[in-house]
Amino acid sequence: MMEYKGYLGKVEFDAEAGTLHGEIVGIRDVVTFQGESVEEVEKAFRESVDDYLAFCKKRGEEPDKPCSGKFVVRLDTDLHRKLNLVATAEGESLNSWVSKRLNEAVAGRFPVRKSSGTTRRAKMIRRSGTLRRKPRSPH
Repeated sequence: MMEYKGYLGKVEFDAEAGTLHGEIVGIRDVVTFQGESVEEVEKAFRESVDDYLAFCKKRGEEPDKPCSGKFVVRLDTDLHRKLNLVATAEGESLNSWVSKRLNEAVAGRFPVRKSSGTTRRAKMIRRSGTLRRKPRSPH
């Protein structure tokens, strides 16, 4: 995974074509990029993010954000009560306690490469002159 301006890019290798191709993940808009080397795909990713932001600005549309920092989790009421008791016993709010536990659960699992600079064009899929939106996930 790569990160640039808060957007994450996931890259895969296409053995048949001998290229690296990727997509910005975590947004509903479809924004892709590709390159023949690690350096090229990193540059293409950065350019795709920049082009996406410029495209949205030109059209007067708000770019989709990767994550808002909020999500709703539905729990069994007994588990909710137990979690609240544990958090309170540890002197924390439930939000703070859950956030720390989730950070611990994912620590080291998602190495993200920071990126900067620009050079390559974005390839955005458009339908009838507008960005194509992926359906929102119910989660």
